[in-house]
Amino acid sequence: MRHDASPDTASHAAAGALIVHGGNLHEAAERYCIPYDQWLDLSTGINPHGYPVPPVPADAWRRLPDDGDDLAACAARYYGAPDAAHVLPVAGSQAAIRALPALLPRAQAGVAALTYSEYAPAFERAGHRVMSLDISCDVLPETLTHAIVVNPNNPTAEHLSAARLLAWHAQLSARGGTLLVDEAFADTMPAASLAAHANREGLIVLRSPGKFFGLAGVRAGFVLAAPAVLDSLRRALGAWTVSGPARHAVKAAFADRAWQQQMRSRLVADSARLVDMLQAHGIRTRATPLFAWTDDARAAALHQALATRGVWTRLFASSGSVRFGLPATEAEWARLQESLRAAIDTIDAAGAA
Repeated sequence: MRHDASPDTASHAAAGALIVHGGNLHEAAERYCIPYDQWLDLSTGINPHGYPVPPVPADAWRRLPDDGDDLAACAARYYGAPDAAHVLPVAGSQAAIRALPALLPRAQAGVAALTYSEYAPAFERAGHRVMSLDISCDVLPETLTHAIVVNPNNPTAEHLSAARLLAWHAQLSARGGTLLVDEAFADTMPAASLAAHANREGLIVLRSPGKFFGLAGVRAGFVLAAPAVLDSLRRALGAWTVSGPARHAVKAAFADRAWQQQMRSRLVADSARLVDMLQAHGIRTRATPLFAWTDDARAAALHQALATRGVWTRLFASSGSVRFGLPATEAEWARLQESLRAAIDTIDAAGAA
């Protein structure tokens, strides 16, 4: 989902530098002179077992997307939002991240030092003053008007309780501020979502079917908030933000409860397997069911050593940390296991030299 900047790099990004994300496999292929189709790409937190989208009806290609369909209602049911009036489909949550800051009163906004890298630049471009947010605090600084939280956090996998977030919302709302919670990776823990509270003034929740459903390519997302906020965002984004084929794919995924239940169980098991594999090599981790993250002292060297073997992970240069996505097949798991062993041997040999 990706992906990340610290406060010292956010201003650089806002000034026009390219923000780095996972999934940049062509760049890796060129840099390491390994053909594109020979890589194992673990650089994103996207589910490698994507939802099997049913055939797209011909009308979805021929007709303009119809906002009068039931996509918002389907999303409200799936996410647990109060109703369709509190849900706005958008062209990926990225579209909302770019547009929302300009709709909020200019003020001081708090963003975690290591989180999804698009937030700090987006708020800076809109004229907000961005400060580092300590997500361990109970009481927010009095100077803070807006707070942006990715929950669970990407990439560090930290998770804040609904009780703490609602307490923060109460503090910010009393100041005329806003709590924006990005729940792109929350589908594996639906009970912890703030979607049911989206009718509260000053609370905005972003959701994405791209990660859990493995549908990142359809570029669909949802903003859950009070109707007045959604009306302003709708006017800013304009018509036809989500394509007909994307609407078809997402509605099918939202309706398939059996697939969702089975996939949640599978991802929990796969994540535990990944953590065990990394810890077997002495690599400490934190994880969600969709990715694992490490700030081990060897993390940057591990990223480099794996890349030379055609395994692409997500390096966060500002913190020297690395995120691992999930392999898709037994062959990929075996390749990761062997690549990790060889990479750690290379790093240990270099340290002993």
